Amino acid sequence: MLNKTKVVLVTGGAQRVGAAIVRHLHAQGWTVLVHYRHSSQAATALVAELHNIRSMSAFSIYANLDNIEEINALPKRILELTGGLDALVNNASTFYPTRIGRASLDDWNNLISSNARAPFFLSQTLNPLLQEAHGTIVNIVDIHAQRPFKQHTIYCMAKAALQMMTYSLAKELAPKVRVNGVAPGAVLWPQAQTASAIANDTQQQILASVPLQRSGCPEDIARTVNFLINDAPYITGQIIAVDGGRSHTLGLE
Repeated sequence: MLNKTKVVLVTGGAQRVGAAIVRHLHAQGWTVLVHYRHSSQAATALVAELHNIRSMSAFSIYANLDNIEEINALPKRILELTGGLDALVNNASTFYPTRIGRASLDDWNNLISSNARAPFFLSQTLNPLLQEAHGTIVNIVDIHAQRPFKQHTIYCMAKAALQMMTYSLAKELAPKVRVNGVAPGAVLWPQAQTASAIANDTQQQILASVPLQRSGCPEDIARTVNFLINDAPYITGQIIAVDGGRSHTLGLE
């Protein structure tokens, strides 16, 4: 099916920050491709919700982004669904602690793959479509790409790689494709009772060091992504921290 509206692919788009980005861009008139791996029910429900607002304006796409063959199959699938691609949001991410003495090779592979390897190969594979559309890439980085989060060394390393990828691809894909990033701070805590959960006292310590003295929300990220995609035609190679000022106090608390 060919679609004349602009098209965005949001990885990890079925839940949490990804879903907020999807809803926000859809409200701006975009056709949204909701990528998922494990969140089939959430993706199906989100697509149905958006179809009720505007028919044939949202599609779900399954892919295991650890598998390069599944990444390489995405351009054909996207062309079948929408006829093209105007924007890619590399949002899918894995986050959990890797304490020294306990970190495993599986941890390394999981965190590096989701936060650095997959975004690179997605950007490379989808670049021809984005070049044709004079499109844009937005990477969801992290303020801890620059200043580490204790006991999360591999995650921070992976996000640092994604940050450098943003800077490098902004040069390599120009002038037709813009590449920027958004670096969230304390926006949405990991789910409780999971491997990535952050203890309540740690959460309070983090919030106490945020100049705005509160956490953000997924919509804060979504609005910034929307700005970089829709309202910033002369911005590339930049990463915007959405953190209530936290990046200026890291290491000072």
